Amino acid sequence: MAESKNNQTPDVSEQDKIRRGKLADLQAAGNDPFLITKYNVTHHSMEIKNNFDELEGQEVTVAGRMMQKRVMGKASFCNVRDLQGDIQSYVARDELGTEAYQAFKKFDIGDIIGIKGKVFKTKTGEISIHATEITLLSKSLHTLPEKFHGLTNTDIRYRQRYVDLIMNPEVRDTFIKRSQILKEIRNFLDGRGFMEVETPMLVSNAGGAAARPFETHYNALDEDVKLRISLELYLKRLIVGGLERVYEIGRVFRNEGVDTRHNPEFTLMELYQAYTDYEGMMELTESMFRYLAEKVCGSAVLSYNGTIIDMSKPFERITMMDAVKKYSGVDFTEVKTDEEAKKLADEHHVAYEARHKKGDIINLFFEEFCEDKMIQPTFVTDHPIEISPLTKKKPSNPELVERFELYIYGREMCNAYSELNDPIDQRERFAAQEEAFAAGDDEANHTDEDFLNALEIGMPPTGGIGYGIDRLVMLLTDSQAIRDVLLFPTMKSLDADKKANKASESAVKENCDQIATEPEEIDFSNVKIEPLFEEMVDFDTFSKSDFRAVKVKACEAVKKSKKLLQFTLDDGTGTDRIILSGIHAYYEPEELVGKTLIAITNLPPRKMMGIESCGMLLSAVNNLKDSEDEELHLLMVDNHIPAGAKLY
Repeated sequence: MAESKNNQTPDVSEQDKIRRGKLADLQAAGNDPFLITKYNVTHHSMEIKNNFDELEGQEVTVAGRMMQKRVMGKASFCNVRDLQGDIQSYVARDELGTEAYQAFKKFDIGDIIGIKGKVFKTKTGEISIHATEITLLSKSLHTLPEKFHGLTNTDIRYRQRYVDLIMNPEVRDTFIKRSQILKEIRNFLDGRGFMEVETPMLVSNAGGAAARPFETHYNALDEDVKLRISLELYLKRLIVGGLERVYEIGRVFRNEGVDTRHNPEFTLMELYQAYTDYEGMMELTESMFRYLAEKVCGSAVLSYNGTIIDMSKPFERITMMDAVKKYSGVDFTEVKTDEEAKKLADEHHVAYEARHKKGDIINLFFEEFCEDKMIQPTFVTDHPIEISPLTKKKPSNPELVERFELYIYGREMCNAYSELNDPIDQRERFAAQEEAFAAGDDEANHTDEDFLNALEIGMPPTGGIGYGIDRLVMLLTDSQAIRDVLLFPTMKSLDADKKANKASESAVKENCDQIATEPEEIDFSNVKIEPLFEEMVDFDTFSKSDFRAVKVKACEAVKKSKKLLQFTLDDGTGTDRIILSGIHAYYEPEELVGKTLIAITNLPPRKMMGIESCGMLLSAVNNLKDSEDEELHLLMVDNHIPAGAKLY
């Protein structure tokens, strides 16, 4: 049997054992499908359907995965799914031959087969292939799921994308469309005279964005290096070198959490054009987004998550401070000092850090009050200099820079500048970033001496822009989460869970071995309420708490917070409950989705980082013995417990 070839016996179901037995029989009879090296395919399913009038009665050859089979004595039907879709085949014993027909009857759903036959239309009008020859090209040793799309444990779809693509044609269509989007971006930029280039992924200084990099070690050079977080600084070097219009589409890596809009590795497109500014970049961006919508979706007016997005009209433009004034009522043009800005932040419950300056707080106000209002395409312009270390100052106001971000459906879609080409000013900006890093900002840029040297050689006035390809694909395919547009999104390793479980089992066994015959008194002195809530929850309140089982529907990191996770919970009432918990240091959002937790549901709402938190998830902080370190653990229970179940 096949297992013996690999010297291992997988854990298989009874149905899968039957499939392996069929494979062994085929191999024993000299019909091993895995020995076939190629198959001549002449047509795909949609080609046949779209050109039926020309192909009727003609011989064609198709290949794909058998998704349905209906055996009816001397004749049968089967459906084959290929890249373009599904097509039916009529399989008759008299046409195929008794031996071949008997072999076909043993084929399983999921097997990959080739069909040769003539195109015809059934009495019910379905375009089909009358098979004259069927070849088993690959034996499927696992049964396919019946309803893969609706699994409760949704991360299986992402872990086993190959099955997701088989079972859900709409998923396959999303990734076909993603490929088309990339092709059309290249077509658009090629039409404007841009040159596609490639720059290093392993760098000594990861700059060009506010993000924490991944770090690794280069053995051959015995040097620590980083994975790039941006494409910017190398592309600007090429502008210095005289390549006037350059772009790159490539992976970048940011050491951050995972949520519906973020993945640690993602695809970025950056372009730089000499002799233009951010106004030129706005024109290019608006033209490109409209072009892509028309090419990929057939119209510049499209629907996203049930909302009509109109890219056929000129995009709205608003400065960041005007947006803050419009949606929060605060006019920062009247604010002169950092202290005044912080006082306003306190009054409006906008969280900030001690190192933040006026410009940082303007940006925090924008994120708090404005971002989610930018539904239709909107250019937000003229950002504070503190948050824009690589951008040219506005000649009319040196506190601001010539920068814009495009927002659609409350999401940042791109970021663009009039690029800073003054090497003296750039060195001062890098110095300010170094100070921010020393003050605790681990996403700050570091001084890049070679880049400064390039600027000293001389860079012309330049406009630049960065597009998050994944968010763009989300918009144009009406996909709700970034994982839906990444073929293989970042997932926590299953081996990590197994190792953790083994370690836990070992610890439990060791503890059990040490249990005395008499029960020992348990010391709870090192367990306390989570610090985030200890001032809010006293024992009297705790004793009257309403404890409920809640299901985690979604979980994401809270912006500008290193501790908080935002949970969207099913508490059995039919209305989503939002609870924030400061446990990001101990859990990544992705590993909590689908879990059943215990929450106190009758606490008064509390606003944190501008978000109403309605309740508290039960967890405990354990101060480790003889150590200042702490461990924090959520209370998780069996997933069979229904949402809303009350604990007594």
